[in-house]
Amino acid sequence: MGNLIFFQTAMTYLQRFALTTLFGDKYQFLQLVNKFTFLVFEITRPVFQPWIQSRRLAYVKHKHVISGVLKQLRMRALGRLCTDQGAPNIEVLEKLFKAIDENEDGYLSRTELKALVVGIRLEEINLHEKDAIEKLMKDFDTSHDHRVEMSEFIAGVTKWLTEARGSEASSPEAGPDTMKYLDDLHEQTRREHHFLGDQSDESVETVENPRSTVIKAVLLLLLGTVIAAVFADPLVDAVNNFSSATSIPSFFISFIALPLATNSSEAVSAIIFASRKKLRSASLTFSELYGAVTMNNLLCLSVFLALVYIRGLTWDFSSEVLVILIVCVVVGVFASVRSTFPLWTSLLAFLLYPFSLVL
Repeated sequence: MGNLIFFQTAMTYLQRFALTTLFGDKYQFLQLVNKFTFLVFEITRPVFQPWIQSRRLAYVKHKHVISGVLKQLRMRALGRLCTDQGAPNIEVLEKLFKAIDENEDGYLSRTELKALVVGIRLEEINLHEKDAIEKLMKDFDTSHDHRVEMSEFIAGVTKWLTEARGSEASSPEAGPDTMKYLDDLHEQTRREHHFLGDQSDESVETVENPRSTVIKAVLLLLLGTVIAAVFADPLVDAVNNFSSATSIPSFFISFIALPLATNSSEAVSAIIFASRKKLRSASLTFSELYGAVTMNNLLCLSVFLALVYIRGLTWDFSSEVLVILIVCVVVGVFASVRSTFPLWTSLLAFLLYPFSLVL
């Protein structure tokens, strides 16, 4: 996520600087459309986030069932499940099929497939035994006749083994003798489910009256927009008057005082959340910061570009954009190569702010 924010921010200012330097204001409209498209994407993304989360969770459950069944087959194998070359042992798979086929009719029913999911500990991933059997039937039954032939069984297990060997959980030392990658894959899917399950529990909240909540949110957004529009001109006049009365350069007020005043609430709330020193609080802090950076890049720049295009204004801030780009690249590259950050790194990030003003 952090790398995405860095890429988005850097590309925004790089694109603006390059096109303005080379072509002037010719591409203002295209840039406006580009920023508006990203803005719509950021607004609609949270709507589809729960659906994406549920799909990821279902996929992890499916992988967990597959890895569990492969472990069961390995334990029940009348010989080695794979050959010395690592390929599936067809003879052993045929014996396994016949052992599972209790009524010896040449097909595996749902009742007979139940023997494959016993011992997988489905409660760890909140999956019912019946749902696990349905997943197996869906993977095996390619002919859609609600039963599994021997050829379908062998093809399905072969596909599973190939996917398991090619997964990230596969260890370098996992060979046909140990088949350690099955244990690795099973443990990895359990951890992934635990992680996604925690995220799902945190993100899903019950809303008693969704319609009234949506109406209230829209009204509050409209109210905030009206307030911002009403106080925009007085704010500019107040800044100019304050600068004239105190003999303080308007540059200092615009680039130092106002940003600190307008963003102080986000900084205070981030400090409050981070001071609790809990995983959920830290996640909320990062989510708030990421949201602020994203919306500042997309919403504010979209509005600004719209004004520049509609009013036919001239963009004359190439040096400022270049300075912002340099700061974004420095911070982004540093954050991309590390996953943990000591306290002293925050001091370096803070120093980039006065450094950019000096430039």
